[in-house]
Amino acid sequence: MALPTAAPSRQLKHRRSIDVQIYARGDGLWEVDAELRDTKTRDAPLAGGTRPAGQPIHDMLLRLVVDERFNVVESGAFTRSMPYPGACDDHGDAYGRLVGLNLLKGFRQDVRQRLGGVLGCTHITELSQVLPTAVVQAFVGEVAPARGDNPDGDRPFQIDRCHALRTDGAVVKMHYPRWYRSAADHAPSISDTSNT
Repeated sequence: MALPTAAPSRQLKHRRSIDVQIYARGDGLWEVDAELRDTKTRDAPLAGGTRPAGQPIHDMLLRLVVDERFNVVESGAFTRSMPYPGACDDHGDAYGRLVGLNLLKGFRQDVRQRLGGVLGCTHITELSQVLPTAVVQAFVGEVAPARGDNPDGDRPFQIDRCHALRTDGAVVKMHYPRWYRSAADHAPSISDTSNT
């Protein structure tokens, strides 16, 4: 599907910026700083007063400390700009509840269970959803091999996590031949489909 053509007369009204930076600490732990910022190109009337154009409506930081097995060992959030001061940031240490989660094992679902709805901030919780793949990118070539089979014999975690890296695809066949399975290998056999 082609990218829709941008209208020549369109006008920017709102910008959401997400920035994720990941730092190696040198002690086997990594710090993940994720920031979300919303700004408008016009003055925005809010319940607490008008926010001038260009000044953030939301400006939030979520920081995780993760180990090299993708486990969250520390976590917290800080809100610098919000539409409802004193209420938006009144969730206490809610984002400390991310400690103990693993970025590659049900992280997104676990975050929604622990912090969805009124249990946390909609924007910070949504921001957390981009972290698994960002940390994977930081670890490639540093913690996890960049290509080929894993030397420890485990199936590379990225297989079957996107269209290009599907088990029966050309990329897996070329770069991860040990884990390649043809489409015929995935098809159920007659004995698998019988009711006997």
